[in-house]
Amino acid sequence: MIKIISNYLSSKTLRKVPELTIYFWIIKLLSTAMGESTSDYFVFHINPYVAVIIGAVGLLVSLILQLWVKKYIAWVYWFAIVMVAVFGTMAADVLHVVIGIPYIITTTLFSVSLAAIFIVWYRVEKTLSIHSINTPRREIFYWLTVMATFALGTAAGDMTAATLGLGYFDSGVLFAILFIIPAIGFWKFGWNEVFSFWFAYVITRPLGASFADWFGKPILGGLSLGDGPVSVALTIFIVIFVIYISVTKIDIKKQ
Repeated sequence: MIKIISNYLSSKTLRKVPELTIYFWIIKLLSTAMGESTSDYFVFHINPYVAVIIGAVGLLVSLILQLWVKKYIAWVYWFAIVMVAVFGTMAADVLHVVIGIPYIITTTLFSVSLAAIFIVWYRVEKTLSIHSINTPRREIFYWLTVMATFALGTAAGDMTAATLGLGYFDSGVLFAILFIIPAIGFWKFGWNEVFSFWFAYVITRPLGASFADWFGKPILGGLSLGDGPVSVALTIFIVIFVIYISVTKIDIKKQ
């Protein structure tokens, strides 16, 4: 049995992640914002424990589907990302709102967790490149990393907005600046591609979440449009972009 599992995890498969186009970053930012607003809407409008269970089931279903398919399928991949975004927000919020752990502690906790995943991933696979996600084991490492980045980003965004007192808009501006840094570093100064990618990837979460909260929340300088309407609007944009890339295949590497 152990040998069968080992052979499965090391077997080769087609890449099941999209190419890094502008559409990847657009949908990623939309999904981070949508996950924040959707999670907050459900947690505050139905029983929070029921909301978390629904989020966990949705995440499990989406990841099973993503791991089951044999190649990259846009709607399957982005469905998994959206569910990670929703549940990642819930996981980070539960530690603070329900258990009462300060944001600075949860941010540190998730930072250490992400670093540990990176270390183990690199020691096992000798690479952290998104372009090398071509075995089941690497794909599992990839999704563990994605989940950790979403939880970390949620905690970090709330920490800057609430604990540090920046408010949602200023937090969004701060993370927008941080998001641009690795792009400039890679383009102008030859920063390592893998480092630049994961740097930007982590920052997309608090960036999108901060602006989602700014639009939806009535506190910390928010515009008070409501989490529900913000979630619906973001979902519509995500669906439009996913349909576009599904039809054009623009995010699939040409052979």
